[in-house]
Amino acid sequence: MPSAATANQEFEQRAINVIRGLAMDAVQKANSGHPGTPMALAPLAHVLWTRIMKYDASDPGWPDRDRFVLSAGHASMLLYAMLYLTGYGLTLDDLRDFRQLHSRTPGHPERGHAPGVELTTGPLGQGFGNGVGLALAEANLRARFGPDLTDHHVFAICSDGDLEEGVSHESASLAGHLGLGRLVYVYDDNHISIDGPTELAYSDDVPKRFAGYGWHVVSLGEVANDCDALEAGLREAMAEAERPSLVILRSHIGWPSPKYTDTAHAHGSPLGADEVAAVKEILGLPADEFWVPDDVLSYYGTAGARGAAEREAWRERHRKLTESETELVTAYDACIEQRGVPGWEAKLRSWPAGEQVATRAACADLLDALLDVVPGLIAGGADLTGNTGTELKGAPVIATHEFGGRQIHWGVREHGMGSMMNGMAAGGTLPAGGTFFVFSDYMRPAVRLAALSRYKTAFVWSHDSVGLGEDGPTHQPIEHLASLRAMPGLRLIRPADANEVAHAWRVHIDSEGPTAIVLTRQKIPVLAGTAERAPDGLPRGAYTLVDEDGPLDLVLIGTGSEVAVCVGARELLVGNPSDGGRALGVRVVSMPSWDLFAGQGRQYRDAVLPPGVPRLAVEAGASLGWSRYADDVVAIDRFGLSAPGEQVLAELGFTPDNVAGRARELLARASA
Repeated sequence: MPSAATANQEFEQRAINVIRGLAMDAVQKANSGHPGTPMALAPLAHVLWTRIMKYDASDPGWPDRDRFVLSAGHASMLLYAMLYLTGYGLTLDDLRDFRQLHSRTPGHPERGHAPGVELTTGPLGQGFGNGVGLALAEANLRARFGPDLTDHHVFAICSDGDLEEGVSHESASLAGHLGLGRLVYVYDDNHISIDGPTELAYSDDVPKRFAGYGWHVVSLGEVANDCDALEAGLREAMAEAERPSLVILRSHIGWPSPKYTDTAHAHGSPLGADEVAAVKEILGLPADEFWVPDDVLSYYGTAGARGAAEREAWRERHRKLTESETELVTAYDACIEQRGVPGWEAKLRSWPAGEQVATRAACADLLDALLDVVPGLIAGGADLTGNTGTELKGAPVIATHEFGGRQIHWGVREHGMGSMMNGMAAGGTLPAGGTFFVFSDYMRPAVRLAALSRYKTAFVWSHDSVGLGEDGPTHQPIEHLASLRAMPGLRLIRPADANEVAHAWRVHIDSEGPTAIVLTRQKIPVLAGTAERAPDGLPRGAYTLVDEDGPLDLVLIGTGSEVAVCVGARELLVGNPSDGGRALGVRVVSMPSWDLFAGQGRQYRDAVLPPGVPRLAVEAGASLGWSRYADDVVAIDRFGLSAPGEQVLAELGFTPDNVAGRARELLARASA
């Protein structure tokens, strides 16, 4: 008779082989996908979900659960198999629908498609940065609210592709600098890429590299099929509380396929029906597709329910703290729910008309005012904190092993900052990260994933156009507004003055999903009317700032600093009567957000921009797209110039005189 230990090992091996079978079958049925990594890492997933991670499959949103990040998102069937087996609510039919239309199991994990998918990890490297952000959120919440409410780990699986992408370098560097313990990454060192062996283009000494970042490195070697060795390595990493840990695992992609183990084919292609059958024979699995025996399903279901007692204990601690430390729990709950405390809007500032305030400076003032009433708010810049309006005067700084602050210094790491902020947003904080608008180019992959995944991330971009001046065209964003307006799901707001900045933040905090707030370097006037009209108008995306006198002849539409130019042009136009001596009826519309305006009903849109009335838009950016709202546009369809900002704006036509002249030309064409 086999010993109990031997019998248990045999059962675990059969359960692991079921994971492999599901991965092969789903990819084969879809005729698309990546079977090799799920096959090789099935034992690792088994150990994580049955021996290591703290979770309760019946409550995927429990705030103090351990987080799992599949940065190697192409191996999605590994995650989907575990979510099905442990009881998160996926079904065998969901696995059969892998990569199919309207499936809950898309080709790469997408947050919101299935319970238990923490993050959208498609482009390689993004999940790596996301995991650092999750760990940073955990550390911040634990330092501020105590381990009774926050005390969990972040686990991730990353690949050679993740480590080759630059975003992983940026994120790993900051994680090591801060000393983020409770962050455990497993590097699947399988030596295979889509083009072939990784040695074609990759010879980094990964252990030395991560040791240089300040990480704790655990090199496990050839133990991909040894559950006890995998558990020991993970527990060694978990025991390191002062540094993030990289567990390096040498695996063999596609194992135990006779034909495709250690090949690029196993990385990105179905094995083929004959090879699937051969592998199942080796593994002792029946030929049936999607075979899951009852005892294996029950076993994993028990593992998925194992955390229920810990979850209930956490809820009881939360309940008791609510009674004894109400203010603390109120702030904690506001963090987790990504909102302000009740009545937080009373802290929004208002500026008097005529004051000269750069909108980046107004942003910094607002963030300072909101710190106490929006507890999740954590802000900082990519080595541009004071320049971008993300400096929190007097707020404690997040530093090495000092995680309770609200100010974070990201360093010159725009790409990593975006990715890490998305992880922080998924972890129960409200991150705001600043850089120059032109450097949003470096952030675009993270911004896109924020929009796709509805992360509540605030991208704060200053130095919004040629008005920044002497740094010249390398630093002057021209095409960026048009480019980012094309991104679905991104709420882009370019405030006209300080009062509009205040309500841009109100929109972000009261809404779901990401917001990009685009700010000026230069001082601009606080406009008459924004204090009264922006509270209702800015959330609608566009509103009438200055009414016409008498019949409406022309609408001037401005965004950002150009709204003031429109106001100046209107004064010239109405002061120069035409049409038989009648003064022109000119309306000025502030349009801080195309996205928000497009979401309004037709009646409101037509009330602001009446059909049939000539419209001239004024924006210091590319003209692309303005034809949907305007008959003509004063814009910039060239790169900028190096000179003081006022001179550059004047040279490129952003003066009341030029705008008034263009308006008269438009009216002449309209009446011809």
